[in-house]
Amino acid sequence: MTFLKVNNLSVDYQMRKETVYAAKNVNIEVNKGEILGLVGESGSGKSTVGNAIINLIDEPGKVSSGSVVLGDLNVHENSESISRYRGNKIGLIFQDPQTSLNPILTVGEQLIETIQTHLKFSKEEAKNKSINLLKEVGIKDAEARFDNYPHQFSGGMRQRVVISLALCCEPELLIADEPTTALDVSIQSQILELIKKLTKERNLAVILITHDMGVIAETADRVAVMKSGNLVEIGETKKILTNPQENYTKSLVSSVPPTNKKISRFVIVEKENNNNKENNIKILNRWSKKEIINQNLVEVKNLNKSFDDNFFTENSKNSVMAVNDVSFEIKEGESFGLVGESGSGKSTIAKMIVNLFKPTSGDIFFDNDCITKIKHRSELMKFRKQIQMIFQDPYSSLNGRLKVKDIIAEPITLHNPSISNIDLNNYIYDLLESVELTQKSADRYPHEFSGGQRQRISIARALATQPRLLVCDEPTSALDVSIQAQILNLLKDLQEQLNLTILFISHDLPVVRQMCDRIGVLKDGKLCEVSKTEDLFLKPSHEYTRELLRLMPKIESIYN
Repeated sequence: MTFLKVNNLSVDYQMRKETVYAAKNVNIEVNKGEILGLVGESGSGKSTVGNAIINLIDEPGKVSSGSVVLGDLNVHENSESISRYRGNKIGLIFQDPQTSLNPILTVGEQLIETIQTHLKFSKEEAKNKSINLLKEVGIKDAEARFDNYPHQFSGGMRQRVVISLALCCEPELLIADEPTTALDVSIQSQILELIKKLTKERNLAVILITHDMGVIAETADRVAVMKSGNLVEIGETKKILTNPQENYTKSLVSSVPPTNKKISRFVIVEKENNNNKENNIKILNRWSKKEIINQNLVEVKNLNKSFDDNFFTENSKNSVMAVNDVSFEIKEGESFGLVGESGSGKSTIAKMIVNLFKPTSGDIFFDNDCITKIKHRSELMKFRKQIQMIFQDPYSSLNGRLKVKDIIAEPITLHNPSISNIDLNNYIYDLLESVELTQKSADRYPHEFSGGQRQRISIARALATQPRLLVCDEPTSALDVSIQAQILNLLKDLQEQLNLTILFISHDLPVVRQMCDRIGVLKDGKLCEVSKTEDLFLKPSHEYTRELLRLMPKIESIYN
């Protein structure tokens, strides 16, 4: 039974100098008991369509043509009715559960408030319904957790609470906008299974908005592909993913890192304009090409890091052991991966290697020198020049008040204060070209670039000191799949040309398989196993590793 019909929907944003068309003549239908996946890159119009369905387009945006029909209600002809439908007939699940919940109200208070707003329930009836909902979405000890605040739940548990809020008024349509992007693979699997279960049990119509094609392959019944506001292709998930008709769909599917094999490069059908590998040649003259030698560049020995709950109490008994007796080595010229769920200690180890955190105990050696024992700033600066870091979110890691040329110039002038302006500018241009950006980019600000371009700027800044070790902490998790493929290919090229050693941190196992020579698996601060990449994927020795591999979304599952 068809519940939602979107007919020739167009959404425009009238800006000062131009009109931006966020959606153009979009036509989709969603049936009861069905999950429709809505996919595409950032800016493709996915979320715009979702917001238009519930009449939440912010000014200066407007629905310029078309209609949205929910059951027997034409949404944009009756704005008063749609306000009653939200939360009642339509449930919403957003990407970040932390921002979806009120931090000063308990989970129970938020559920009761929502239920009583839309349904004629007494407070006691609303409480009983709330507890049952919490149980239904898999929260243990629901009666006790009812009075907890959002910050007392883990990320996965908070998302379950958001789902219970979305379901509390018995909606017929559920819109989930990137509901698992911020979650680890095991929590993601649980949330997706929960959505599929509830879709069937409650006969829901579901729109799942995401750019993760693996999630679509394992979750959606049908998929609609969007690009630049246009609906490019729509059909059954298996048909779209195994035999896409449009080039853009082919590009999205081919950009997904495979989970069942290792490839040398990510396939990109549609490329950015500045995608000429020859651009990298200029910068190579500034590096001496090294041969790969079988010796350790980094050695981590019996590393421990604890954090105290109470910073004002010495020897706190409530300390959290973030890293627990971890030892591994990284050979010069190789890519070493660290994988594990949030809280496993991956980023803490990275920050200790780049000397942003001091270990509680243990040692880190870089080229046979113990960098954890360094006390003098001048000696520490020598190592900081050789070890650089690329962070997860390029926007927050770049100074928005500085132009790109000043962002890249900062580490150069810090370590080489006597460099002339001419040499500095030439070096900046070489760095920009090495990451496939034009010289004109130097005079622009970070907000003027896309997410993928901003990450290229971050890479250029990291390369500015000519490092030997590049620490990449989730460098592509915030990016769309096709942009991710471009950035990962760029890192592969730069490593080959500059003989970089890379520590690659991620919870995205398919990406780590393509990028790394060896992998270490972390759980609760402890190192479970270290193996060559293909050995780990084909013959994992630890039970936790086997569970991670079992749970990761597999686009290949659509072929079965």
